[in-house]
Amino acid sequence: MPSQKLGRGLDALLGEMDEAYENESTSKDSIIEINLNNIRPNPYQPRKTFSDDSLQELADSIKDDGLLQPIVVTEDVDGYVLIAGERRFRASKLAKLKTIRAIIQNSDEHRMRKFALIENIQREELNSLELANAYGELIKLHNITQEELAQKIYKSRTHITNTLRLLQLSSKTQKALVEKKITAGHAKVLVGLNDKEQQLMVNSIIGQKLSVREVEFMIKNLKNNNIIQKNHKKNHSLKLNFENIQKKFDNLGFKAKSSQDKLTIEFENDAQIEKLLSYLNKI
Repeated sequence: MPSQKLGRGLDALLGEMDEAYENESTSKDSIIEINLNNIRPNPYQPRKTFSDDSLQELADSIKDDGLLQPIVVTEDVDGYVLIAGERRFRASKLAKLKTIRAIIQNSDEHRMRKFALIENIQREELNSLELANAYGELIKLHNITQEELAQKIYKSRTHITNTLRLLQLSSKTQKALVEKKITAGHAKVLVGLNDKEQQLMVNSIIGQKLSVREVEFMIKNLKNNNIIQKNHKKNHSLKLNFENIQKKFDNLGFKAKSSQDKLTIEFENDAQIEKLLSYLNKI
């Protein structure tokens, strides 16, 4: 029951995002021009990477046609904090504009975090790893299941699950994904490999420009070889009988320990080493 209530909270949040923009046509007084220097970025923005080329294109568009959709901000003690419209905000600064059209909304930190997550998910502006973090945070914030989240944002449960699995990748693999050296398709089939195996596959993908299908084939062979090597090691694991030789060393005053296919002799001092050498020379 609690998760349903919080789920409805997510529905309300989605509605609030739409309502904020709908108000542009019904309440012109709610939109004002704000000095760009008086706006701070949303500290809870889930998107960490922005394409320079894409921002420049948007900046050029804003120069030519103006800002078609205002950003959303909330008032702060020393100005405003951005809630939604990170790309428009950055592009406007890149276009060297002084002011920007903005809708002012009352919002606390909790709502700011959720607005940023929802806007980016709806606009599909996050890379796959940022999207995975956003999904994980929404599930945590609203205490809902993957299935419930899938229904709320109109995505399949499989998409949610597969995207969240990217968070299991090593930091190096995640970095390669963010830098677009590998695709999300590549990354998803690497989940389950250890860090060393992931690095081997990432290097192969980059160096040989492998397709996802080719990577799947390589991973299948890698796993089969691991199984064969494991079985080979198991089948060839020897358990030797050291009983007689161990008794011999005991009689000579040496400590000897055995395990499987190894016999270990322990020396307490240099004199014992000389004693063993002397014995061996006499044989």
